[in-house]
Amino acid sequence: MSNSIFRFFDNCLPIVQTLMAPACLLCGGHGDNEGLCQGCHDSLPWLTSMHCPVCAIPNPTGERCGRCVSKPPQFDRVIAAFTYEFPATVLIQGLKYRGDLACSRPLAAGLAQALDNEPYPDLIMPMPLAQARLAGRGFNQALELANRLAVEFGLDISVDICRRTREGSPQAALPWKQRAINIRNAFACDVDVNGKSVAVIDDVLTTGATLNELARTLKRGGAREVVGWIAARTPAPGET
Repeated sequence: MSNSIFRFFDNCLPIVQTLMAPACLLCGGHGDNEGLCQGCHDSLPWLTSMHCPVCAIPNPTGERCGRCVSKPPQFDRVIAAFTYEFPATVLIQGLKYRGDLACSRPLAAGLAQALDNEPYPDLIMPMPLAQARLAGRGFNQALELANRLAVEFGLDISVDICRRTREGSPQAALPWKQRAINIRNAFACDVDVNGKSVAVIDDVLTTGATLNELARTLKRGGAREVVGWIAARTPAPGET
């Protein structure tokens, strides 16, 4: 084969690589291995250091928020990658409501970055999904995130630690003050977690009622620590 043919293929290679690059999940441009182009990646609403160290709600001081001071939650802390704002909302809604599982890639990658200095827990688990919702959706978005994080950190997922014991109204459809009542006694712990630290993975934390109730169940089972690993944290009411 002549040198001119080799040069032809060398010249064509960048074009082929460009054409075969995965499309950005947000803008349709050329994405990278996390599913986003550089511009869209840079536009993600990363959670800043100015947030409550317990529930991760953004605040101007970076100190424990009044709610966590007056009524400490059952969970010990939350680590979140993003605030629940555009365009992170597009990725989360694409994953949860349109079944676009590829949207879990940049969400999990962002969460892995946020967890860079976090100690490894004894167990990681996805937030359990109600059976009716799981049947209707066909997947658990928290498990999709957990699968990617487990690969990233070389950890095993413990999917059978806890289960939902009853159905309830979707939390997103309820006013904030009714969510804790709606989720009360909705979980059961079937595994010995005595003395264990447990990380619970979920896509969004709003009031924290679901995580709080699950942490209550895990603590009753003897868990030493419960940490939320969350893709996106909503701002306080009235800030969006």
